[in-house]
Amino acid sequence: MNRPELLAPAGDLEKLKIAVLYGADAVYVGGQHFSLRAGAGNFSEAEMGEGVRFAHSKGVRVYVAVNIFAHNKDLSFLPDYFDFIQGLGVDGIIVSDPGITSLVSKLHPGLPVHLSTQANTTNWAAARFWEEMGISRIILSRELSLAEIKEIRQRVGIELEMFVHGAMCIAYSGRCLLSSYLTGRGANRGDCAQPCRWKYALVEEKRPGEFLPFQEDEKGSYILSSRDLCLIEQLPELIGAGINSFKIEGRMKSIHYVAGVVKAYREALDAYPSVGKKSFDPAVWLEEISKVSHREYTTGFLFGRPGVEGQHYSSKIYRRSYSFIGLVRGYDSRTGLAVIEQRNRFSVGDEVEFLTPKGSPVQQQIKAIYDEEGNALEVAPHPQQIVKIPVDCELATYSMMRKPLD
Repeated sequence: MNRPELLAPAGDLEKLKIAVLYGADAVYVGGQHFSLRAGAGNFSEAEMGEGVRFAHSKGVRVYVAVNIFAHNKDLSFLPDYFDFIQGLGVDGIIVSDPGITSLVSKLHPGLPVHLSTQANTTNWAAARFWEEMGISRIILSRELSLAEIKEIRQRVGIELEMFVHGAMCIAYSGRCLLSSYLTGRGANRGDCAQPCRWKYALVEEKRPGEFLPFQEDEKGSYILSSRDLCLIEQLPELIGAGINSFKIEGRMKSIHYVAGVVKAYREALDAYPSVGKKSFDPAVWLEEISKVSHREYTTGFLFGRPGVEGQHYSSKIYRRSYSFIGLVRGYDSRTGLAVIEQRNRFSVGDEVEFLTPKGSPVQQQIKAIYDEEGNALEVAPHPQQIVKIPVDCELATYSMMRKPLD
């Protein structure tokens, strides 16, 4: 059976470690230049080196995104950057610009090149072209149906990667000019302001300032705001279609998002070979990924062009059932105290849950809170405050503490 790779986002070094520990087979990262996520933390050269060493020590691959659409001024800096990336021993580079593709292939012919979804590969002829150009993997456009994916797979031998989870874009695979037009921030340079998520209302020319809603929401309409992609229920079909790598979007998402989503897909992919298609039941993993902050889910273009069900039309865009409140930094088995870095306020008496890299979530009531000097507290109100709380079982470092929302 084809065992697809699970590819996770790593917006910074902490997120890389989270993705690795929660089950990713590979991660994708961006440096401080040439990557399409300027708003992510991204990696300095030292951090990228540390990230590659950590991932490789766990048997996890690292791909570096260099997927901007380059201008002439960018090209002079790229050879040194490619030398640096090659020197780290990364497992591949993600590109979208044909000029960058040609440049890296000439300078470092042994470095695997993955074609970004920004290149909009939507048919088998384009896939075959890139295969002949020496590309080692194509990240398929999000705007493909399952039938189209299967036909591309039948006609090319190249590795195929596809997004299975995360944000969708109103434009073809992110090639949008709306942000540049309205704010001067270029989406294709990694600095999208996401104007498709803004509130809009209709204004008649001779009645300025009089906003006329064109949906029921009196505050405006979100007609450009796509729902989030979620294909965890369709994993059997996608495995059968011959996809080599399943990609999760989200280099700008929280560590709680990365942990919860990666773990859910890891467990689903591991369970499928033993249970088979007929017995594959994703309910427990759907519950987990509904606990992280997300927009309502859609299957995107997988079963045809989405209609109204692919968009948000209300002001209540984001959904989540749990609040991420703390990160486990350590556990003292002698005292039974977990060391917690506070991320949101919590108090004595709160019923909480720990999401752990392995195993089921751990339920716990906070019976006491102590500061670093051992003084008792009733509440942990300060961001990134280090406290200790008693926990009934040992917790792995980087476990996530969260509590249900009212």
